[in-house]
Amino acid sequence: MARAIGKLTSLAVDRAKRRGYYGDGGGLFLQVSASGAKSWVFRFKEAGRLHEMGLGPLHTIGLAEAREKARKCRRLRLDGLDPIKSRRAERMQARLDAAKAMTFEQCAGRYIAAHRAGWRNGKHRDQWSSTLATYVNPVFGALPVQAIDTALVMKAIEPIWNEKPETASRVRGRIESILDWARARGFREGENPARWRGHLENLLPKRSKVRRVEHHAALPYPEIAAFLAVLREQEGVGACALQFAILTAARTSEVIGARWDEFNLAERLWTVPAQRMKAGKEHRVPLSDAAIAILEELAKIRPGEFVFPGGRARRPISNMAMTMTLRRMSRGELTVHGFRSSFRDWAAERTGFPAEVAEMALAHTISDKVEAAYRRGDLFQKRRQLMEAWAKFCAAPALGRVVPIRQAAPAT
Repeated sequence: MARAIGKLTSLAVDRAKRRGYYGDGGGLFLQVSASGAKSWVFRFKEAGRLHEMGLGPLHTIGLAEAREKARKCRRLRLDGLDPIKSRRAERMQARLDAAKAMTFEQCAGRYIAAHRAGWRNGKHRDQWSSTLATYVNPVFGALPVQAIDTALVMKAIEPIWNEKPETASRVRGRIESILDWARARGFREGENPARWRGHLENLLPKRSKVRRVEHHAALPYPEIAAFLAVLREQEGVGACALQFAILTAARTSEVIGARWDEFNLAERLWTVPAQRMKAGKEHRVPLSDAAIAILEELAKIRPGEFVFPGGRARRPISNMAMTMTLRRMSRGELTVHGFRSSFRDWAAERTGFPAEVAEMALAHTISDKVEAAYRRGDLFQKRRQLMEAWAKFCAAPALGRVVPIRQAAPAT
């Protein structure tokens, strides 16, 4: 203490121990309290009143550092600013910056929570979390979202871009969406480093160039009738569901989640509610005679609300039930979704129905926004004719019969 005080220069008239202050000049004082504690203080007048600003204790802040702090205070005073208010504002800004320093993983969690209700497909929701946890979080999930740059994005997706182009493309899009969300919420600034157009497209090859897009394996439509003849001989709810999916050209999720209250057999109509449709829009499906026959057979053993019940009547069959049927038929190379392609090819090559009728039957969204705005109807009557023609084509070799789900064992 004696050494520090000995270095004090330019002491003012109040060099004596008046009120425990030892002046160094320029507003800097060493304050010695009654308890003996020593700290640096900057004193200044504002609007005629004397103010004191603590600069720190002597055991932590040396004379040189105290003088530098006092110099900065005098600079603020020269600019007409109150150093106490300025320091308070800086501390407030630091707290705000700390609050904004959310990690990418935290932002991803909040983004998923905010959009979860709009994702109708449970599998889609799970994929968001799983792909980020697998490919992104190990690279920069724990870093502040503001710190994410192009190099980090590339580090996450480049290793899988050639090996898993579809997955890598989806991961990139998810990173981009989360960073856009973070910017909109004020957690980051600047351009989005995961943007494809005009940015990453210059660093990575197009997905189509990496590997040819693999479509769902589809059965050539000339083979549909023969396939269905074999399928009708299969037992179980999964086989019935697959027949129904083929005849209605519906998606797997739409079929397995079908409830009896969605059907009006008198009007030969199936109305899939908006919340179960991929496009989020109610879809009316005209039912052919063959589709009605399947429903009538299932109605005989109707155990609950689901048309295609699983092992427990309170739940529908799993999304693998139809796939397992294909495997039992030794047709594991096919996919359920691929039969929609078979239907579309048949409609284009073997009928005179306009393409938009087939697209409506598949519940595809109209990509042209102008056309979508003007087309209010769903071409239902034309689609009824189309689906009846499809059912007749599917039964061309032999009309066949609907096999009951539970058949009596053959006599021995």
